[in-house]
Amino acid sequence: MKTKTNDTRQHILDIGYQLVVTKGFTNVGLSEILKTAAVPKGSFYHYFKSKEQFGEALIQHYFEQYLEHVSAILEQGTGTGFERVTDYFSRWLIIDNGTCNANKCVVVKLSAEVSDLSEPMREALKKGAYSIVNLIASCIDDGIKDGSITVTDSQLTAQTLYQLWLGASLFYKLSQDVTVLQQALVTTKAQLQPVV
Repeated sequence: MKTKTNDTRQHILDIGYQLVVTKGFTNVGLSEILKTAAVPKGSFYHYFKSKEQFGEALIQHYFEQYLEHVSAILEQGTGTGFERVTDYFSRWLIIDNGTCNANKCVVVKLSAEVSDLSEPMREALKKGAYSIVNLIASCIDDGIKDGSITVTDSQLTAQTLYQLWLGASLFYKLSQDVTVLQQALVTTKAQLQPVV
């Protein structure tokens, strides 16, 4: 019975993610989530006390999965630290089913939308974002050690690069021009290997 319970909760989160990343959190009503997931209202409230708690769980679940993916690239990936960091960021440019990966990022999609509406959701986004920054910083440290990255402050560089990519992703959403993300990749490489 527990497997079915976990499967139903997971199904609601999966459907919710697809709706939220497409339409935004406030534009997706509970009835739309329930209808699309084909679950009764009682099932939703069995797992989540409110839409806000659902949003917080959705963000936490997103980061659990995303951090595994990022770790596979940055920590277990092959190549120098520089190659792994640039590999990670270059994946933001990949178009999958007509959607750029940058547009599938919950941080990009929800930060401005929910930060003023929900403190628990803002905290979940912040915690997840800083976890990504820490993984990037660790990989930059590897690059400093292997000589492929020439910066001295891995944490500051990681935070600056992540902020660059969040901003570039927002601008991409406005312009629908992948050149914005391509320029972010050029800037990333220059930040990691500055000319001295």
